[in-house]
Amino acid sequence: MKSILVFACCVALASVALAEPPDQQRKKNKASQNAKQQQPQQQQAVKPGKHGQRSAAQGINNPQLRSQHGLKVQEHKLAAGQSNIGRGKAKHFDLKTGPKPEIASVKFRQNNRIEGSERWSGPRYTAFRAYRSQWHDRGWWRSHHTRIILIGGGWYYWNAGFWYPAWGYDPGYAYYPYDGPIYAYNDLPPDQVVANVQSALQEEGYYQGEVDGLLGPLTRAALADYQRDHDLYTTAAIDEPTLDALGLT
Repeated sequence: MKSILVFACCVALASVALAEPPDQQRKKNKASQNAKQQQPQQQQAVKPGKHGQRSAAQGINNPQLRSQHGLKVQEHKLAAGQSNIGRGKAKHFDLKTGPKPEIASVKFRQNNRIEGSERWSGPRYTAFRAYRSQWHDRGWWRSHHTRIILIGGGWYYWNAGFWYPAWGYDPGYAYYPYDGPIYAYNDLPPDQVVANVQSALQEEGYYQGEVDGLLGPLTRAALADYQRDHDLYTTAAIDEPTLDALGLT
């Protein structure tokens, strides 16, 4: 009997020694529950998305990723801005003078209008809406315009920022690949304006022809394609908004 009592006392003392205070037990239980709840979230946070990258939603919730994304956007904007450095500078091209056999001259039509120009609104298209081809002799042109030059086989007169064909100024030099206004910049003659536009369109991948300073069918088709792709009026001509888009003004 005595030995049984001694054994019971030993068991009781061991239980008391191993028992933890209730507060500590509750803290451990709570910590264990929190760890179980956090484990799925941690696994989700490192789960890769497409191409081994985090998903868009995870990136938005991650301040570090948001910072990196913002840096990439700034770098992209900087690169875009740097790509325009050097644009807008007029180049000089050594161009052949005279007609080009493969590019036919348009025929004169009295009061010819620019087709579709009535739909081009805004002051920068006024010259195209108002254009009417006219034939006058040399005396008339000289009395009405002070700046008239011979370019590429035809005479052109200057008026309010545009070059126009001076039909009739010299019937022996009436080669005009295009009958209409050519917007000028940097005080360039019409052939140099056209050549700069052709060069810019080449760089943009729209024009694969020769830089010849003539506003022929290939150049006009490239202009039309560029204008459509950049939400401009499809004038197929050299106008101010197109030069702005090309970075030439």
